[in-house]
Amino acid sequence: MNRYEMIYIIDTGLEETARKELIEKVSGLISANGGEIEKVDETWGKRRLAYAIDYKTEGWYVLVNFKAPAELPRELERNLKINENVLRYLVVKLEEKRSSVKPRPVRPAAPVEAAPAEEAAPAEAAPVEAAPVEAAPAEEADPAGDAE
Repeated sequence: MNRYEMIYIIDTGLEETARKELIEKVSGLISANGGEIEKVDETWGKRRLAYAIDYKTEGWYVLVNFKAPAELPRELERNLKINENVLRYLVVKLEEKRSSVKPRPVRPAAPVEAAPAEEAAPAEAAPVEAAPVEAAPAEEADPAGDAE
């Protein structure tokens, strides 16, 4: 069974008892199709929508975490799409975090010896003479390589 997270937005014009019934209906749909509900979170509550949906600017958010077979999200989406009181919905499969990277071994710190101040100063180096660069004779060739 896979883990899923679903969030759906209910119309705020719906009365509280009808909203509770809708939430129970969705939870019952998950249970009836072989899913296990882990958490139903209604604490998001009534919020302002980012943009108007069917001329409605507020919605009641419900978050549901559940385990279910792979076929259940499609059935949930079908039922939520039919229901006119659900403005939007989103079902997302949760992936388990797997790490195949091994942590680096801890290396013991090497003791650092302090160098005397005289040795720490860089010694003056003799100037290095550069070899003279000879200019190559200029050829009167066409830069495009076209011969006339």
